[in-house]
Amino acid sequence: MNKQNLITELQSHGLRWIDSAVGASGRKGGAGPSDHKAITIDDTTVMVPIFTDGAAESPYAVEVGDAQVLPILKLDGKAIAPISFPTQPKFYSLTTADGIPYWKIALLHSHDVLATTVLQTCMRYGDRATACQFCAIGQSLAAERTIARKSPQQLAEVAEAAVRLDGVKHMVMTTGTPNTSDRGAAYLTECAKVIKSRVNLPIQAQCEPPDDFIWFERMQAAGVDSLGMHLEAADPQVRAKIMPGKAEVPLEYYFEAFEAAMKVFGRGQVSTYLLAGLGDSLSTLLEVSQKLIDVGVYPFVVPFVPISGTPLANHRPPNSEFMFALYQQIGAMLQRSGLASTEVKAGCAKCGACSALSTFETSA
Repeated sequence: MNKQNLITELQSHGLRWIDSAVGASGRKGGAGPSDHKAITIDDTTVMVPIFTDGAAESPYAVEVGDAQVLPILKLDGKAIAPISFPTQPKFYSLTTADGIPYWKIALLHSHDVLATTVLQTCMRYGDRATACQFCAIGQSLAAERTIARKSPQQLAEVAEAAVRLDGVKHMVMTTGTPNTSDRGAAYLTECAKVIKSRVNLPIQAQCEPPDDFIWFERMQAAGVDSLGMHLEAADPQVRAKIMPGKAEVPLEYYFEAFEAAMKVFGRGQVSTYLLAGLGDSLSTLLEVSQKLIDVGVYPFVVPFVPISGTPLANHRPPNSEFMFALYQQIGAMLQRSGLASTEVKAGCAKCGACSALSTFETSA
């Protein structure tokens, strides 16, 4: 089985029997794709679901034995490949000047990406009539695995240490949506300015489209290198069902925001998440991906992974055949357009670990 197929399969089925004491800690609950652990296969680090019901039934398993021997990935009991785990980062052992463990401020994603949710609350989350049904932003806060608001100073302190101690290469700052017209852009701007004053680290900021597109210029001036504004789903009916509050912002407004942001950040430096498996058809995902690419926006397509404790906890993730077909065709689109994840300065598309898409960009 080639690497494209293997990553696609693992991210659809998940992985059984991982020893959580091995390597960097996985995520359980959170603002975005979660319940994952980083594993490295053939020099490629990917995030694979392990804390899900689906993963418990996966045909893929790993047995962790002697610490001196590489763990072996097995399919239906047959060994197919050695895998390894990124080591626990050194910065996790530190605490901020005000006594907060660094890992409550930001986490290591993949092997060289620092990720944080600057505001761990969302104006939509508390009401199921408006909340995104896949989101678990409140779970990690309720479990005291994070804090509600990370200050710019805390973020800068942790970012500096992550670069110095663990060689982190770029940073992702996302946010729950506050009840302000800027939709979090103002606070992301404030955070980026303080971080960049302390450490030279490429930053992606992620938020909903703000009311005034001048925020794009302000974010860039503060040090934000790339921007994510996430559609999650494309079909208006699917959006209204799965994310009723967020769906009140129409796709047309998102595309206005994409075009405005692209003029500020540049072609390929604006991206959007598309969560395959929420209900969009293959043709819908391909159509919106082509439209995004035509604008200069990178469509970061990720298989939906249900998170325990959410309304979609029992929703089946997309099968690997669906994802492979999707990746192949979007990979060909990216190849024709010249857009590539390697050219993105910072963020989820550059990291690529939650998707197999990047492996299809040059072999579509």
